[in-house]
This record gives sequence, structure tokens and C-alpha cells, in this order.
Amino acid sequence: MSDTATAIRATEDKPDFATGSVNLASPRLGANIIEVSDDFFGAAERMLNDAPPIFFPDRYDEHGKWMDGWESRRRRQGGHDHCIVQLGAKGVLSGFEVNTRFFTGNHPPFVSIEGALIDGLPDENTVWTEIVAKSDLQPDTQNLFPVDDDRPYNILRINILPDGGVARFRVWGTPVCEWKRQDPAGHHELSAIVNAGRVVGYSDAHYGDPWIILTPGRGQNMGDGWETRRRRGPGNDWIVIALGAAGHAKKIEIDTAHFKGNYPDRCTIQAGRMEDATDADVVAASEDWPVLLDEQKLQMDHIHDFEGAAISDIGAITHIRLNIFPDGGVSRVRIFGPLAQED
Repeated sequence: MSDTATAIRATEDKPDFATGSVNLASPRLGANIIEVSDDFFGAAERMLNDAPPIFFPDRYDEHGKWMDGWESRRRRQGGHDHCIVQLGAKGVLSGFEVNTRFFTGNHPPFVSIEGALIDGLPDENTVWTEIVAKSDLQPDTQNLFPVDDDRPYNILRINILPDGGVARFRVWGTPVCEWKRQDPAGHHELSAIVNAGRVVGYSDAHYGDPWIILTPGRGQNMGDGWETRRRRGPGNDWIVIALGAAGHAKKIEIDTAHFKGNYPDRCTIQAGRMEDATDADVVAASEDWPVLLDEQKLQMDHIHDFEGAAISDIGAITHIRLNIFPDGGVSRVRIFGPLAQED
């Protein structure tokens, strides 16, 4: 490959319908490509990349012009191309982004999207539900499609008609977890996105999307986490997280992976139980919640584990508030414990 010109990085604005949602097609959650009809010019995995698309004016490979996205060859025998995506978590969808950034004369003119909720992989007996009917796609555009559907899905099929390129495919939604199937006394990661944990509010997220701190695995780099700007005034930064279900915190993990000159100096965690409150009410009340974890000194690039006497017994909780002092970056936050037992 030869790059003789400066790379051009696209910008992406999170759509209004995605407020409070996460990208269920993110590889950070474990989303992956199950099947693709053709990706001769560009691997289908590229369209799931979390970073905005990039364009190299003078980059070519053995198949031709290198494009940052999924691109099929030109169809000559009719039909259309498709790609099947396994979402990283089962969820109720709020909308799609079919981003054709940098695809101008090679974008698909139309798209449709179908979904299914199945155990295992789809086959010829899979029943697909149309979520987005055949719709126009514009070139070099984010192309947004809001969804009004309360059914959960875990598999999607995106059809491009007849062929062409898609830079990014975002699937915005809210994960769901069937806790009734779980052992209440089990050791559950109550805060995980895949278990319906979510971010409710935060003081600042200048350097990243805060939902990343609830994703599986360790951070891959300093951009794979929640990081605030340098605080120049008084006070401290914070983030409020809703657990997937009410439970008892028995172990807490705070990971500062890759944060070295910019990790928080200290932290505390407060927690409360507010099952029927709005997000705004939760955030407003969070400053007065009891302390779950007293002030702890943090280290750079380190997994901090807290359990036993370090965690206060304040009963069942539904939310936590992580306070960092004064600012900085956190890669992952995990709350483990059993589910709350109802009388």
C-alpha cells in the first residue's frame, strides 16, 4: 500500500434517537459477522469498526481502491448482497446508522434490514422480521433510520440493493437480560452492558463514550475507556451507572488499563436503590447516597479489586456513583454479586 496524501478522518454525530443507547454492533461487545454474500473490495468486519471511517486518497491493494468499510463487487447477474451480524448483546433497538462516508459512486442505492431472536446461528428455517423496509441510501452520509419496535433482537441481516459499499453499520439500542433464568445466588456481573447495565449520567466525557467502561475484557488502548478533561477548578468528576438488576455488591473491580499519566488519583463509590425513578431523578439523588466503597488510592495501568470488609453492607442496590478525584481516565468498572431476594 502507498499513502502519498494525508488521511482524512470522518466525524460522526450520535443521533438523537440514540441518546441513552449503546451500539449493539460494536466489536467491544463481541459483535461479529456471521455471513456475507460478497466482500471482494472491503471486508465486512470493517463496517463494525468503532472508530469513524477514514479515507486514504492514494491507497490501493490487490483488489483495487482501498475503502474503509464493507464493499462488494459489481453485480452482473441480478440479486443483491447481504451481511448477517450477530449483535454483542440482545437488545431492544432505537435505530440504525448505515454510514456511506467516502462511498460516492460506489454506495448502494437502497438498504433494508431484518432481525431475528434465536439461540445459535441462523439457518434456512430462521424467521426474519423486517425492521427497516427498502429505503433510499444517500452517498457519503450517515443515513439514519429510527426504530419503533419493543421486540428484542440478537441477529440482524442488512441487505444492500443491489451492491456497493457501507463504511459503518451502527445498531443503537438497549441491552436486555432475562434475569429470571439466572441463579439468584450466583456471582453475576451486575454492571455489564450484556447484562443490561448502562450509564445514566456523568460529569464529563471529553475523551470518549462512557458506556465503554461496562464492556467485556480489558481496554486495548488509552482510547478504550472513559476519560475526562483536565479539571482546572474545584470539585471532582463522576459517573452514575444503573445495574442490570437489583443486587448486592460483593466484589468491585476498577481497571485503569493504559491510563498512566492521566489516571485518577483516588476514587469512592456511592450506591442506592431507585428502581422506578427516572434517570434525571437518579442523578440528582446520587450525591447523597451512602458510601459503598470508601476512598481508595488508585494506581496507573492496574486492576484494582475490592471485596470483603472493603465494601460496606448497605443492602441491595440498583445504581452506583463512581467518584474520581480530581479527574482522569478509567478503563472498566465492574460490580459483582448475587441478585436481590424479594420477600
